[in-house]
Amino acid sequence: MRVENLIFLFQMEFFIVSVNELILMINKLIKRDAYVNQLKDYINSDFVKVYIGIRRSGKTSLMYNIIDELKSMGIEDENIIFISFESREYAYIDNSKQLDEIVYNKTENLEGKIYLFFDEIQQVKGWEKSINSYRVSIDCDIYITGSNSKLLSGDLATLLTGRYLTINVYPFSFKEFLKYKNEVEGIELSNDSINRLYDDYFNFGGMPGILSLGSNEFKKLALKDIHNSILFEDVVSRFKINNIDLLQRFTRYMISSTGEIFSSKSIKNYLKSNNIYTSQDTLLKYNEYLNQSFFISKCKCFELKGRKEMKILGKYYLMDHGFHHALIEDNILKVTKILENIVYVELLRRGYKVNVGRNNDNTEVDFVCEKSGKYKYVQVSYRLTSEKTLNREITPLLRIPDKYESILITTENHDFSKKGVKHINIIDFLCGDDL
Repeated sequence: MRVENLIFLFQMEFFIVSVNELILMINKLIKRDAYVNQLKDYINSDFVKVYIGIRRSGKTSLMYNIIDELKSMGIEDENIIFISFESREYAYIDNSKQLDEIVYNKTENLEGKIYLFFDEIQQVKGWEKSINSYRVSIDCDIYITGSNSKLLSGDLATLLTGRYLTINVYPFSFKEFLKYKNEVEGIELSNDSINRLYDDYFNFGGMPGILSLGSNEFKKLALKDIHNSILFEDVVSRFKINNIDLLQRFTRYMISSTGEIFSSKSIKNYLKSNNIYTSQDTLLKYNEYLNQSFFISKCKCFELKGRKEMKILGKYYLMDHGFHHALIEDNILKVTKILENIVYVELLRRGYKVNVGRNNDNTEVDFVCEKSGKYKYVQVSYRLTSEKTLNREITPLLRIPDKYESILITTENHDFSKKGVKHINIIDFLCGDDL
């Protein structure tokens, strides 16, 4: 049964199913080969395999993909133990003692290597020491997921002394989106259909849970639900936020100012104009909490001549641009910033360290991309309406003091390459393998 039919039944009160369950159902249909392949060489190794990323980005489905891989290798079902701390069965577990009791009971009579999967493990207090103890006391291979960027910043990193592998999980890329539409929904990929699907991707993003929702309204509702689950489960609950209204207002401000230089002072003044009073310290904390939950991602400013990070706070982008359309009514006014957002996250997916570039004359390069000590420079523009616009966009690239490759990404099909700056259409960029 298609997902939209299930939702319809839910709306008609003939059938009840949560958004979480819908998303899990969809995720089980999806195999994300790129992520699975990253782990293949580490199966049965001493490394703890860690998937981290925004809630509902498909980390759970990746665990199922790995489990399928293990079964294809002949591993028996009883030697595979999957514990999701968001399931009803294990929701009561909130400390390491309870976790240890479950794990040791499940493994005590098993023979051979045991494969342990822990989904959203950050919900368990003291989980780090438990994971390390299993490595010592059980013949096991361990996989964990988490929705907090600080997951490995504390005790676990110390305890494991480098014996872990971290994989950042992002929402669906456009290539993955197309693959899903083709293989699961049977949509034939042609130039016309790819252009139509791009419009859908541009508006609603790549969160796995919305892929099969036919109605735009349902997509918005699902994105709002995901946003709320991140806000309440990963921020309010984790950091004991009391002023929820302020947090929600701050979050909407961050969404609406995607791709703009962050200023806690400006936000404070904006709130003050609406008779809401708070401190800059509080706003900076909220910013960090959203960053830790992967809802937003910081793009630091980078001085191009001296090749060093600048002290100003930088820009923030959404980990999935679909939240903008779902939560901000004037979405159409932000098309260039949304395009920037799409390019930014795609560059992260491809393994680049990404910063905002500044020349000595204060002209700005949208993205400075570094990988393996080599640089590429990217400028993003929605449309080039004139020669004047083209020159304005490429001028910051031409003023960069080195000779690394410069790229201009737009929605235009005509080739606007000029003065050594390579022009790429956004769809061609998203469907390619690299810059």
